[in-house]
Amino acid sequence: MMLGRLSLNPVKHIDPVGTVLVPVLMLVLGGFLFGWAKPVPITYENLRHPKRDMALVAAAGPLANLLMGVFWSLIMRLGLSMEPSTSQVAAFLVYSGIAGININIILAIVNLLPIPPLDGGRVATSILPGPLAWKLSRIEPYGVFIVLALFFTHVLDFVLSPVVSLLLDVYYGVGGIY
Repeated sequence: MMLGRLSLNPVKHIDPVGTVLVPVLMLVLGGFLFGWAKPVPITYENLRHPKRDMALVAAAGPLANLLMGVFWSLIMRLGLSMEPSTSQVAAFLVYSGIAGININIILAIVNLLPIPPLDGGRVATSILPGPLAWKLSRIEPYGVFIVLALFFTHVLDFVLSPVVSLLLDVYYGVGGIY
């Protein structure tokens, strides 16, 4: 709360390097977008059951992305249900829905990778027994580089594509495309 990032205002979460510099460089050099925002700080002393509660806190981000995907599916369905006389508005809603679904599904799935500092890494370290959790948490300083290497080598395409495709089918179905 003191840092001002407990907010729905996206400007509060902008990290000059991770939200601006790295995405621009990645887009120019690598052809895809990658970045991050300032993390929301967590006061561990406020967690009654630190291991379990940290897993719940970490899972909240990807869960929020999945819920936003439902919202965008409903926006898409609204656009598809509109009268032809409102075709520009309808098209805008459908395409906005598709973009919102795609972005949120990909963010949710990538964030669930069990690589610290991603949310999935936090969940994994909360679930694993002490010695294994400690070993996994030691890779956190290298986590971003590991994720980037997996992106550039297309290993993530192979691993994540089936899950992303399945979820896109579900969300597009809710949105009325399938």
